[in-house]
Amino acid sequence: MKISYNQLKSYIDIDESPETIAELLTDLGLEVEGVETVGGIKGNLQGVVVGKVVECAKHPDADKLSLTKVDIGASKVLQIVCGAPNVRAGQKVAVATIGTTLYFSNGDTVKIKSGKIRGHVSEGMICAEDELGIGTDHNGIIVLDEHTPIGKPAIEVFKIDQDTVFEIGLTPNRSDATCHLGVAKDLAARLAVHHQYKKGVKLPDVAAFKVDNQSLTLPVRVEHAAGCPRYSGVSIAGVTVGESPDWLKQFLTKIGVRSINNIVDATNFVLHELGQPLHAFDLEAIKGRSIVVKTLPEGSVFQTLDGLDRKLTNEDLMICDGESNGMCIAGVFGGSKSGVKAETKNIFLESAHFHPKMLRRTGTRLGLHTDAKKIYEKGSDPNITVFALKRAALLITELAGGVIASEIVDIYPTPIAPQQIRVHFDKIESLIGLKIHKKDLKKIFKSLEMNLLEENEDSYLVSVPTNKADVLREADVIEEILRVYGFNHVPIPAGMKMTPAATENPDPYRVQQRVADALAAQGFNEMMALSLSKSKYYADNTLLNQTELVFINNTGNVDLDIMRPTMLFSALETVTHNQNRQQTDVRLFEFGKTYRQKTGGGQIETAHLSLTLTGQQRPENWLDKTNLKTDFFNLKAIVQQILGSLGIGGYQETALQGKQWAFGLKYHRGEAVLVEFGKVPFNCKRLFDVKQEVYFADFKWDTVLKAIKNTKIKFEEPSKYPVVRRDLALVVDESVRFADMAQIARKTCKQTMKEINLFDVFEDVVKLGAGKKSYAVSFIFEDKEKTLQEKEIEQMMSNLMRQYETQLGAVVRK
Repeated sequence: MKISYNQLKSYIDIDESPETIAELLTDLGLEVEGVETVGGIKGNLQGVVVGKVVECAKHPDADKLSLTKVDIGASKVLQIVCGAPNVRAGQKVAVATIGTTLYFSNGDTVKIKSGKIRGHVSEGMICAEDELGIGTDHNGIIVLDEHTPIGKPAIEVFKIDQDTVFEIGLTPNRSDATCHLGVAKDLAARLAVHHQYKKGVKLPDVAAFKVDNQSLTLPVRVEHAAGCPRYSGVSIAGVTVGESPDWLKQFLTKIGVRSINNIVDATNFVLHELGQPLHAFDLEAIKGRSIVVKTLPEGSVFQTLDGLDRKLTNEDLMICDGESNGMCIAGVFGGSKSGVKAETKNIFLESAHFHPKMLRRTGTRLGLHTDAKKIYEKGSDPNITVFALKRAALLITELAGGVIASEIVDIYPTPIAPQQIRVHFDKIESLIGLKIHKKDLKKIFKSLEMNLLEENEDSYLVSVPTNKADVLREADVIEEILRVYGFNHVPIPAGMKMTPAATENPDPYRVQQRVADALAAQGFNEMMALSLSKSKYYADNTLLNQTELVFINNTGNVDLDIMRPTMLFSALETVTHNQNRQQTDVRLFEFGKTYRQKTGGGQIETAHLSLTLTGQQRPENWLDKTNLKTDFFNLKAIVQQILGSLGIGGYQETALQGKQWAFGLKYHRGEAVLVEFGKVPFNCKRLFDVKQEVYFADFKWDTVLKAIKNTKIKFEEPSKYPVVRRDLALVVDESVRFADMAQIARKTCKQTMKEINLFDVFEDVVKLGAGKKSYAVSFIFEDKEKTLQEKEIEQMMSNLMRQYETQLGAVVRK
């Protein structure tokens, strides 16, 4: 079985190299027997680089030849004799250097050597499309963009699709790993258990599936329920059978599947993606306008797709039309008359679950070993047929047009439920030779999508997903545990004992010191307040309910009668202390804890990092007369710097509303809050007689540390190509936020949007109208593969303006 590395990455977020993935798959029991780097072109253009024709003159001894000097970024400029009519000085061209093997489009192979042509030395070859194997044009050499860097490998210029394909020796018991999604799930399970991978597997989106009409509804009758426990199907009208797009043909080629047409290729794609075989019938060839799943009489003759007549037994399951004519050997091979043809306009798409033993016997006896049969004989998942049907139908309508012309037919009289298997702890230790902790077992079961139904002192009761057809006994479940836990993690007794010292990752102290150093470098002072506070601050119940306060019996100072429930009041007390001593420009940070009562009893102790800003942005200076006051955006920038320095991204932004904030923002990941920050309201400042504006940030430090655990450091080579800036002035409603504009920009120009910045806001009722404001926004574009052309930039700006006009009702100021 062949698995594409690039395709795997569409289901699971992995940064590991193909070599690392191969090792992980082998450890999981999916033995990688071979790793092949493939591309869309033979030879991957090795030895072909970008060159610049610095000189071009007529060959003195040949009218149709040119004598050129070509710079390829090496120490020596090459002399190349070229026969192309369009070669000119100053051009950027593709140069095959000495020793390069070229694979021509017509099948010829040429190795470039140094030699003389009509008496002059030629040290390479300036290539045309067909000579590189990327096209059929031989009218002249390829002329590249003038900004293409000299010496750049041609494979990077032409962006030939490259991939790594794993050849996996799939064992007969792995019915759950017969496809890319199954392998991705296995890989995600291993990464979740050993590498804290949290994102799971991304399933294809079928939400767009809808029935357009019911003009081609076909009744289906299953007469052999034992051989076909579930049969699903849908009709699609108005398709156009043709060639598949390049991406689909390239994918199929990489995994060893021949491209046939867009309909058949779509079903093959879904088979290798989801592990669910499908079959498309020419609906007009279905006589009686109905489908019957049955066996035919002993000795019946059926002509298969390969044109051979095959004699059937009365045990061979068949898909028949309404007149009992065989159309397909169920799950094994299609018929010659009912398949999709070039003139086919309407199809019936089948997605079924067949009995593995019945199909294995039929396929083996007839000598047919198709990809579909290989999956069915291992045991397909009966509960994925409809999902796969929707996926394939959407793909077909995308590639071949047409509309969904019937409701989904789904005959499933006896649903197949997940197996329930009891696993004993002592049996696990006995078979594996290692005692695995219960929390690890639970993590493994969760990663394998095995639901924990019951837990007692000596065992678990788990349900096994229906895609694991071979997991039927306790020993089978233990084998699954060991696969994910890792054979290499089972220790070999060596008689040596040691106690390794382990530190928590990340080390909270080191992270705290790093953040503290960064804040101190920005002019912050660290404060350390008492963990005690005054209950009278909360007497009016506007900020916190009295039942949440943790009261203490403090005989030393009866006013400090509670453990502090918030970091804010400690900060405001410190601001007051500094204010009363003429220190009005204050920047403070504190690592500390807060304490609250739980609803059901007990206390909650939570770690925090607080930031406090008030006063002027910078000290008084004769050179700087601006005297700008600290504002919300100063605090926001610092908050983002801290999160960025810790490698935390991908968080959501929500506006804060509450009694603790005049206004503010919350950064969070789902329910997990990373930080809240904003302007402190007047009612809080009044308690401490603070006279100036105060801005406060409260990091939920425990959540921040958890987020760091999942952070991976990524390195990226600086771009070789220039950035491009464009400015835009937009009139929008007052309610429109810059964050909304930034989000639209990043979605519209995902690949090229490097930065977006708001550099001016203008409000004028006379010039703009009531309830309007003008945003002046700059956009920085960058393409890491090439220099952006003016036409491309204008197209992106047009798309941006159109999206702003459509989504925000914006008006572009000319």
